[in-house]
Amino acid sequence: MPTKRTPRAYPAAALVKYLTDKAPIGLYLHVPFCKRKCAYCDFYSSFVSDKLLDEYTKRLITVIKTRGGEIHRPVNTVYIGGGTPSLLGDRLIAVMNAVRASFSVSGNAEITLELNPDGNIKEILSAAKRAGVNRLSVGAQSGNNEMLKTLGRTHTAEDTAAAVRLARSCGFNNISLDLMIALPGSDIKSLESDLEFLSGFCAPHISVYILKVEENTAFYKRRGTLDLPDGDGAAEQYLFMCDYLEKRGYRHYEISNFCLENYESRHNLKYWNCEEYLGIGPAAHSFLNGRRFYYPRDLKAFINGNEPVYDCTGGDREEYIMLRLRLKEGLLFKAYKTRFKTEVPKGLIKAALPLERAGLLKITDNALALTDRGMIVSNSIITELLENF
Repeated sequence: MPTKRTPRAYPAAALVKYLTDKAPIGLYLHVPFCKRKCAYCDFYSSFVSDKLLDEYTKRLITVIKTRGGEIHRPVNTVYIGGGTPSLLGDRLIAVMNAVRASFSVSGNAEITLELNPDGNIKEILSAAKRAGVNRLSVGAQSGNNEMLKTLGRTHTAEDTAAAVRLARSCGFNNISLDLMIALPGSDIKSLESDLEFLSGFCAPHISVYILKVEENTAFYKRRGTLDLPDGDGAAEQYLFMCDYLEKRGYRHYEISNFCLENYESRHNLKYWNCEEYLGIGPAAHSFLNGRRFYYPRDLKAFINGNEPVYDCTGGDREEYIMLRLRLKEGLLFKAYKTRFKTEVPKGLIKAALPLERAGLLKITDNALALTDRGMIVSNSIITELLENF
């Protein structure tokens, strides 16, 4: 992996200078507000007020205009995440108007809004439609109301069903649903119930995440009392989930992501393909012109005009391998050679052979890719392979 230097202020003009490469980039906009912090969440967010939303929206639009004037690159994906970006309401329209006025946004751009299925969904969906959003990522998480309470969610399973129905009636067909597995007190039976609930909507995309108890969360403080599945139990749930969704026509295309034909998340594929993107907002990361940089997790600093901080160089061979191995199609040898003008190292292939015999990955004439079992322990496998790079 690239060696990280001590973070320091990095001039914006140097970060986003004129580029000769005109390949489209992705744009990520972070909206760091929540009504309430979920018990498992360690994403950067702040409690919300109308005044703060107004201040933040004003600053976000200013930065969008500034960056758009500095980066002469087309944009073909926009992802508005959080936090709870749907809290922007009608402010979303002004934000997307600024994006289109400041960047050359492709006519077929994928524009995603994360949506919690609570609050005044009809107004939120109306604003999203007028803002040009064409993809929704709905934080369902579970179909069990007691589990939703345990997770600290503010919605019910009935709210999720109503939100999906209303979204479709408003013309949103590209919908992704989030599901969490290996939850407190869960087993295969409860997981199957959740999968039946989510797959019943026939949404074209489903993202599934194994619960990881992170520091600085409510779950971490209660970790000794949580009845969580052990490693084997979590792995069993993951493999059951993969099989369940694949039997129902969903293609497993990334460790945590499944889709019907042609409904991959185009924005997230930029991350895994090691392509370039610009992130705006506190805790948002960027990769442009071979450099990675980010805004600190500080809402006040962002509103007050602080610049992003340089992190490290990016896009080297090791990073590319690490990211590509998250994808089901894996590391494509021809694409690697095209990008780096060299073959995949023989040492890496040699190190992969015992892992293939263990059923954790597959090696063909064209690619090296993790199996479903391998994806469960992907971090360990990737680390082992890169040690032989």
